[in-house]
Amino acid sequence: MADQRDPERNRFSARLRRTAQVGGNLSGAGIAFAANRFFGGDESEERTARALASALGKTKGPLMKVAQILSTIPDLLPAEYAEELGQLQAQAPAMGWPFVKRRMRAELGPGWQDRFQTFGKEAAHAASLGQVHRATLPDGREVACKLQYPDMASAVESDVGQLKSLLGLFKRMDGSIDPDEIVEEVADRLREELDYERERKAMYLYREMLEPKDFVHVPEPVDDLSTDRLLTMEWVTGDPLTAWQDAPQEVRNGIAMRLFWTWWLPVTRYAVIHGDPHLGNYQVRDGGDGLNLLDFGCIRIFPPNFVGGVVDLYRAMRADDFDAAYAAYEKWGFKNLNKELVEILNIWAGFIYGPLLEDRVRTVADGVAPGEYGRKQAFEVRKKLKEKGPVTIPREFVFMDRAAVGLGAAYLRLGAELNYHQLFEESLEGFSEAAVAERQTNALSKAGLNE
Repeated sequence: MADQRDPERNRFSARLRRTAQVGGNLSGAGIAFAANRFFGGDESEERTARALASALGKTKGPLMKVAQILSTIPDLLPAEYAEELGQLQAQAPAMGWPFVKRRMRAELGPGWQDRFQTFGKEAAHAASLGQVHRATLPDGREVACKLQYPDMASAVESDVGQLKSLLGLFKRMDGSIDPDEIVEEVADRLREELDYERERKAMYLYREMLEPKDFVHVPEPVDDLSTDRLLTMEWVTGDPLTAWQDAPQEVRNGIAMRLFWTWWLPVTRYAVIHGDPHLGNYQVRDGGDGLNLLDFGCIRIFPPNFVGGVVDLYRAMRADDFDAAYAAYEKWGFKNLNKELVEILNIWAGFIYGPLLEDRVRTVADGVAPGEYGRKQAFEVRKKLKEKGPVTIPREFVFMDRAAVGLGAAYLRLGAELNYHQLFEESLEGFSEAAVAERQTNALSKAGLNE
């Protein structure tokens, strides 16, 4: 239960203000959606998508972040909507120094400035939910201070409610995929992103899980300068992945191999994923020999049997065993299944698992641009589901799907050529759901993330 003394708890009055702030924009998009559907025309989808993107672009805050997330789930939205929403920028105008002083005083007390040698007044980075300031501690360590914007808890609840209403229109008009569980999953992850204490613990979890891979570095949190709405951590530097696009093939392959282990090792050994693997959350260091992994607000902890389903479907696809694939989807929690729907889902599975199934050196998708990765297959799946569906996507699938596509786009950006099958088989050595469950329990306990 929220602390009633907390002025930034999820409050009805704050939700009401937020609803009024963004409601006009979204209602306009909803009217455009209904009108375009009614009057039709070859460009009706494009017009509606532009109206929705324009409305969301004006709202800032959580709703824009949710829209960005939804745009990266290829099998949820029609291509026109995904393309428009994908163009929304994560950058947001930073809050000024008066806000920074209020936030820091509220979190660390009136003498907060004495705990830093220097503190940058200008934000080094600003996004949908908060902003980052660069500072120096008295012992000379450089740190990043991540400050949450005010009233985010109320904004999240208000925006999620409006998003449900808007997607309800899509559900009635489109009918290929039931988005209800998807929206609930995105909402829960967004609520977790507001809990900086959880994110701090997730950083310790990742430092533990990735300890065997000394090429990846997870910033160290500064516990005594962190709270629920302030996260202070080691400042790390490195190059963006895009700076290495023209490096020699061997170097790019090495970076891609390290990306593989950074993402897949926690999945196959601990049933934990980094749910936001976009290019900005990786930095290349040490001349291409090392990586920094950033941003631990969207960390999804799965039941071990869900990852068991991932492995089961991989093995079913490799053996071309339809019945085993059907059972794997059921294990994941897909509903309303029948033979025709599983055949359609296998189109998408064949795409996602494709690089893992072929025992050869290859790109992740020949001749495909990073921004188009998965679009063709998603369009085909949506078209067939309109005829045979709908199908209810289990909520656990959402960020697994999104992350796999994001990782694939990073491989394409690098032009990497690897034997993904051999890498995946190596990650499965000694795999069992019982072993994953035991490792997960121990790691979560050590990080203080027992759920």
